[in-house]
Amino acid sequence: MTGLLHFNISLNNTSVEEYELHSTCQTSPPVQHQNILIPTIYSIIFALGIIGNGLVVFVLCQTSIRKTVANTYILNLALSDLLFLLSLPFWAVYYSFDYDWIFGQLMCKLCGGLLTLNLYASIFFITCMSMDRYMAIVHPLKSQRCRNLCRARVVCFLVWFAAGLTTIPTMMFRDTLHISSVTACVIHFHSHSWFVGLALMKNILGFLLPFAIITSCYCSIGKHLLTAPGLDKSTSNLDRVLKMVGAVVLAFFFCWFPFHTLTFLDVLVSLKVLKACKVVQTISLGLPFTICLGFSNSAINPFLYCFVGNHFREQLGGLTQTHASNLSQKRGSFSTRLSSFSRKLSDLKDLATPENGTV
Repeated sequence: MTGLLHFNISLNNTSVEEYELHSTCQTSPPVQHQNILIPTIYSIIFALGIIGNGLVVFVLCQTSIRKTVANTYILNLALSDLLFLLSLPFWAVYYSFDYDWIFGQLMCKLCGGLLTLNLYASIFFITCMSMDRYMAIVHPLKSQRCRNLCRARVVCFLVWFAAGLTTIPTMMFRDTLHISSVTACVIHFHSHSWFVGLALMKNILGFLLPFAIITSCYCSIGKHLLTAPGLDKSTSNLDRVLKMVGAVVLAFFFCWFPFHTLTFLDVLVSLKVLKACKVVQTISLGLPFTICLGFSNSAINPFLYCFVGNHFREQLGGLTQTHASNLSQKRGSFSTRLSSFSRKLSDLKDLATPENGTV
């Protein structure tokens, strides 16, 4: 399988020309049993993600559930993750067959498009949720005028549209290509500038800019909660909210930072800024596993944004144990503790007071 590890471009967006450049270095042997290990990880991510995101969509689509701005973003995030997860079994088979794509050209383009769509859509929706929470907590009075369902739905449409635009190059350039004894699902750019431009766009729009916004929003939220007059700084609610803030930022960072780091290093190698074969070998060996880490974010999202919330668990239990009509008697949101906390702030109530409002 000499050189095929460099040809993990079905997921890495490396061009065919990049493969020729990488092949000048002596290829490191792939991780032992990688064709078993990676599909196993994908299968776990697929199972957890389908169950988690499926439950989120099921619960939030109930007609008896009050529609809120926060839930609108969570629902669209779950739909984005579900679309991507449906393609994950194809990539698992691809790895298990040692990079031999057996599903044809159309599925190669479609699965590649879903991957790119989710990479941008999920991160954009997480960014929207962070900005929404910032407005609800730090500027509760101002947010009452600008935070409404109509605007949230327009924002969701724009996110889907923007993410859809990013899939166009993938759909155009991705194709099946016979290499050695396998048929690889690859991106074959017409020029090297396409690879560099799209890789840097992925780094900037898919990680750096969203991470800067998310970090700024949650840092402002944390500062506001710690310094706002009249708040009991020793309350357990505040402690849980701040831990939730940290979990959101850290999960985003640790899931995607390794992948984008190797993507950027790959650009530097292609531009011959870095020429060390050790770097090339690190990229080749590391990409499959950093990709797994990035994909795991789709399975983590529902647990991070929904299931950690008491309200969501209560409502989910009600759906599975009683008739849906009983849910209309229950008040509360399906968002996380942070969303619950934001409503308490926006209603100018004490942190320990049970919430009755909606977002």
